[in-house]
Amino acid sequence: MRLTSQDLKDLKILKYYRLVRKWACKTYGLKDADLELLIYLNHKGRFTRNEFIEGAYTYSWDKERWERLRSSGWIDVWRQRNRTTIKYSVYKTSHKCNHLVSRIYRILLGEEDLPTSDRSVFYNNKSYTDKVYNKAIDDMIKDPTR
Repeated sequence: MRLTSQDLKDLKILKYYRLVRKWACKTYGLKDADLELLIYLNHKGRFTRNEFIEGAYTYSWDKERWERLRSSGWIDVWRQRNRTTIKYSVYKTSHKCNHLVSRIYRILLGEEDLPTSDRSVFYNNKSYTDKVYNKAIDDMIKDPTR
């Protein structure tokens, strides 16, 4: 069975995408472009460094993005190059990234709520913007059509 655009609209999967994206970025210390690139790479499966660069063309330029994502554990080496038979390394998104992307989808589908406990980095802040996001989270959780 193939999904149509009307099926996705009926699911209302993008209704709270901005709020969920902001939550994920602040909670996990990512930039918006990093998160969207990780979602893209997660769906790609395995990729090379050149494919990473090609995928990053549509995002803001960030020279340190590759090394930052690798060193913070979002991208793992799947197959290391050996300079004789394997000309380049192959990478994949880490378990940490797979878990984050799955959690984002569960939240967007309404299977899971955004955390609202005192331990939540996103929910427990005092600036005006944070209070606006907190109100939006409360509205999202109370939304019966989600």
